[in-house]
Amino acid sequence: MLRRVLRVIRRPLPLQRRWMIYVFWARAWPRFWGTLGYLVLKHWFGTEHAALPKVFGTPQLAKTPGAKIIIGREVVLVSSSIRATAATLLGPVRLHALSETAAILIGDGVGLNGTSITARSRTIRIGDHSMFAPNVVVVDSDFHSIWPAENRPYSPGFEHDADVTIGRNVWIGMRAIVLKGATIGDGAIIAAGSVVTGDIPGNVLAGGVPARVIRPLGSESPTGEAS
Repeated sequence: MLRRVLRVIRRPLPLQRRWMIYVFWARAWPRFWGTLGYLVLKHWFGTEHAALPKVFGTPQLAKTPGAKIIIGREVVLVSSSIRATAATLLGPVRLHALSETAAILIGDGVGLNGTSITARSRTIRIGDHSMFAPNVVVVDSDFHSIWPAENRPYSPGFEHDADVTIGRNVWIGMRAIVLKGATIGDGAIIAAGSVVTGDIPGNVLAGGVPARVIRPLGSESPTGEAS
């Protein structure tokens, strides 16, 4: 065995074969242990899915009694940087519903890549076939009262929580943040690093802090700006 290992080190496999081995390892191994971990957490917390998602790396799933986490069909959950194509993931997919009124509703064909979604007391909806680039954060709360300042450590500010709605076929770029009360219309693209605080209409490219409409999307509009 040692001789074989030394032989491979001295004379590496052809590049094509090395690439094939890497592709197999990047897909098969994270999916094996990721699916196993997902099923354990699903059973433990009682989350729901219409069909078993494709899971790469173990996500973080947690919900309190009465809360809802519902996942549609053909959903992809990528929590492993080995499997992520565009960038290293800062963390696994995280779906947390923190009170009995909280809900995370994920439509069919959604792709999450190291995405953190936290519903404290309201509903976060994601429409069918929306795509999330690496390290996007979505929340329905500030998690503290805004004012007066001295109350922030003690007052949770539940009364200011607000629903978040992300439409169908939305593309959200890397490290974007979607805050409480935001709505994003069908077909919109949110540029990388943007912070969405309000309403973004459908079929537009939006970006910035806070995100604003940059231009409408047409049949010839490039989409690379969202990566």
